Amino acid sequence: MTDVTGAPADVLHTLFHSDQGGHEQVVLCQDRASGLKAVIAIHSTALGPALGGTRFYPYANEAEAVADALNLARGMSYKNAMAGLDHGGGKAVIIGDPERIKTEELLLAYGRFVASLGGRYVTACDVGTYVADMDVVARECRWTTGRSPENGGAGDSSVLTAYGVYQGMRASAQHLWGDPSLRAKRVGIAGVGKVGHHLVEHLVKEGAEVFVTDVREDAVRRITERHRDVMAVKDTAELIRIDGLGIYAPCALGGALDDDTVPVLTAEVVCGAANNQLAHPGVEKDLADRGILYAPDYVVNAGGVIQVADELHGFDFERCKAKAAKIFDTTLAIFARAKEDGIPPAAAADRIAEQRMHDAAAARRAR
Repeated sequence: MTDVTGAPADVLHTLFHSDQGGHEQVVLCQDRASGLKAVIAIHSTALGPALGGTRFYPYANEAEAVADALNLARGMSYKNAMAGLDHGGGKAVIIGDPERIKTEELLLAYGRFVASLGGRYVTACDVGTYVADMDVVARECRWTTGRSPENGGAGDSSVLTAYGVYQGMRASAQHLWGDPSLRAKRVGIAGVGKVGHHLVEHLVKEGAEVFVTDVREDAVRRITERHRDVMAVKDTAELIRIDGLGIYAPCALGGALDDDTVPVLTAEVVCGAANNQLAHPGVEKDLADRGILYAPDYVVNAGGVIQVADELHGFDFERCKAKAAKIFDTTLAIFARAKEDGIPPAAAADRIAEQRMHDAAAARRAR
């Protein structure tokens, strides 16, 4: 079901002609008093209520925002399925620069829209939204996770997101080099924000040789001042060309792996926190053809969603960390399935996730 009353023609075209189709519901939200313009996309509830974060971003136009919401929601269905959660996939985007337009009134209005869905969609933090924002949203909507401990939540989910990516790196090392240790491996991280800076901590502790870059100089400075052995490089274009790079970790926005990046990438493994790293279908084959092992993004970055899902049942950090540690085994299983079926790891992960969603939907119909 899609509510499209008064939607512009380009938005309608995006909704009904997107290659990310099959969504159960898309809601276009507008509150003139607060300036809120948002899109809530529910891709699937086959496994349970849709769960996914709220992205606050200055999209160029409404159609771009809708396309991103659809893409991200679909990705959440696969992520939640591979994480073994009883949740489907959903995502919301708020249109605008959070530094300029984010207000308490706007967040409360957004919370009312989420609440109107009656629990079909459970929201959390994403790019541009933080724990404090979820505390505000929760005042209007009980289906809100990622809240502060003071308000009944689990707090920052980036800690376990980074831990899960680290486990994915260890699994990649085990599969490719026969040893999960990352000691002395060259790892390049593009984006050292909420998740990336925690990932650096894991790698430095293990003795990896870490290179970082970020569009924000202060984010890089925070890392290099704390860890004198971490090396900063000018930009991602330089990072991906470093000689002897073992692992490339995209940890910023999506689309990091494209027709320009893959041919010059020196890394043997790609394993990062960013969502939707493959710019278009076919990139996964290009990586495989070059002998680059790709750890599917939505598998290795699932630590955060594991945390926020646990929050709904009474948060326990050690229980969540134990679940996130299983990303190591899940990643190895995907590599094994890819080898068995003769397909790239991304395709293998999709097959496993789709089977779980299909089985759940079939079981529901049989009741």
